[in-house]
Amino acid sequence: MRLLSPAISRLARLRMWRIDSWINNPVAAQREVLQDLVTTAQYTLFGQQYRFRELFNVRDFKRTVPVHEYDDIKPFIERMMQGEENVLWPTPVKWFAKSSGTTSDKSKFIPVSEESLKDGHYKASKDVLTLYYNNFPASDLLTGKGLVIGGSHNVNQLNEEIQFGDLSAVLMQNAPFWSNWIRTPELSIALMDEWEAKIEKLALSTINENVTSISGVPTWSLVLFRRILELTGKKNIGEVWPNLELYMHGGVSFVPYREQFQQIIGKNISYLETYNASEGFFAAQDKPGEDGMLLFSDHGIFYEFMPIEEYGKRFPNTVGLDKVELHKNYAIIISTNGGLWRYLVGDTVQFTSLSPYRIKVSGRLKHFINAFGEELIVDNTDKAIAIACEQTGAVVNDYTAAPVYFSHNNTGAHEWLIEFEKEPVGLNDFVYELDTALKNLNSDYEAKRHKNIALRLPYVQPVSKGTFSRWLESKGKLGGQHKIPRLSNDRTYVDEIRSFNTAS
Repeated sequence: MRLLSPAISRLARLRMWRIDSWINNPVAAQREVLQDLVTTAQYTLFGQQYRFRELFNVRDFKRTVPVHEYDDIKPFIERMMQGEENVLWPTPVKWFAKSSGTTSDKSKFIPVSEESLKDGHYKASKDVLTLYYNNFPASDLLTGKGLVIGGSHNVNQLNEEIQFGDLSAVLMQNAPFWSNWIRTPELSIALMDEWEAKIEKLALSTINENVTSISGVPTWSLVLFRRILELTGKKNIGEVWPNLELYMHGGVSFVPYREQFQQIIGKNISYLETYNASEGFFAAQDKPGEDGMLLFSDHGIFYEFMPIEEYGKRFPNTVGLDKVELHKNYAIIISTNGGLWRYLVGDTVQFTSLSPYRIKVSGRLKHFINAFGEELIVDNTDKAIAIACEQTGAVVNDYTAAPVYFSHNNTGAHEWLIEFEKEPVGLNDFVYELDTALKNLNSDYEAKRHKNIALRLPYVQPVSKGTFSRWLESKGKLGGQHKIPRLSNDRTYVDEIRSFNTAS
C-alpha cells in the first residue's frame, strides 16, 4: 500500500487538465453529454417511444420528453429488474441502488449501469481527489486509509443476475480490487445491516489503522467517534488518528454539526462537502471553505433547472446552465447514462457562483413549511439552528419541524422537536434566538411573525436522546443515508415522532 499510494496520488494530480477543460466550457460539455445520451439510447424501448432518432437539440428534447418522477418511470424500472434489457438504457443493467427517502415508506430502485459507475460515480470520485490535491499539494492523504461509514447491503433474487443495495454498497461491490488496500473497514463490516453491531465492529476494527480521511453521514460519524473515545480513553479523535486530515460529508447540511466535529476531532482538518446521490454524483467542493460545490458538467448527466413554481407541470419551463440565476431556488431535473430521462430528483439547489458553476442544496421539493405563506426551507432552518446554538451554547443532534394550525383563539406556529446533545442554558433564550435568526434569514417568515399576525413564537419541544433513531428504526430506515425529514408542511412526521419520545 505504501508503494501504491504515491503512484495513485501522482495520477490524481495529472488529471487536473481534464477537469479544467469542462470547468472552462461547461455549456458545451453539457450539450455533448445530452447528444451522447440521446444517440446511445435511441433504440431502447424508451428511446423509441419518445422518438430519440428525431431529437437534434435541447429544445426538441424538452418538448418531446415529459418530466418524470419515480412513479412515472417505475414501470420501466420494474421491467429491467425482471431481467428485460434495452428498456431505459442499451447496455445490461445488473445493479440497482435502493433509495428509501424520508418522504415515503416505499423504496425506490435506481438503475446503475456500467457507464454510470465508470463515467459518473468513479470519475467524479477521482476528480474530487484531484481537486483536493490541487488545493493541498503536500497532502499525505493516500499514505493512510480512508474510513468509509457506508450503508448496508441486500441481494435481490428476482433474477439470478440482478442485485441491489444502497448506493455505498453498490459502489463498494463494484470498485476495483485495489481500492480495498486504501479503505477501511473490510467489506464484510462495511456492509453490515444491523447498525448498533456495525458501529461496535467499525470502532474495534479501525482503532489501530492509520486513518487519514473519513467519509460518512454526520450523525453516524459522531456516534462512531464517541464509541471510539470510550474504547480508547483518548480525549479526541485526533489522538486516535493523528494523521487524519479530511472529513467528507454529504446528504444533510453540515452547518448544525460543524462545531461538534471540531470539538470531538480536536485538531484542524479539512471538511469537504459532496453531493453524491443514488441517481448520480452531481457536485463537490472544489475550494476549501467555498460556499457551494462545483457542478460536474461532464460526467454522463445532463442537467435542467426548474423554478419551483413550475413544479407539477408535465412540461415545466426549465433552464440550462447558460440561463440560471444566482441564489434562486431550482429543482434539479436530470437525464443520465443510467437511463433516467428528465427525472425530477426532488432536491432544490441554489447557485452560489456562475463562474465556475457552484451549487448548494437548499432543501427538498416536499421538505418545506408554507402553511401560512412563510416559505420556510431547510437552508433557512439549518442556519437558524446553528445561530441559536452559537448564541446559547447548545448543541443539536437532530430536529424536525411542522406547522401548528390556526385555532379558534390562536394564530399559527411552528412546532420543533429537537434532540439536544447539549441543552441550552435557557430554552426560552434558544427559542428567541431561533426565531430572530429565521426572521433575519427569511423575509416571508418575518412578515408572518409581525405582531403575531399569522405566526406566534415557535414552540420548541426537546426530545430524549435516541427518539429520532427509534422512529427511523420503526420505519426500517436506521443507519446508512437515511435521515430525519427536517421540515414538513403537515403534521404527519411530528405526530409520529412524538410518540417515540420517552423520558430519559
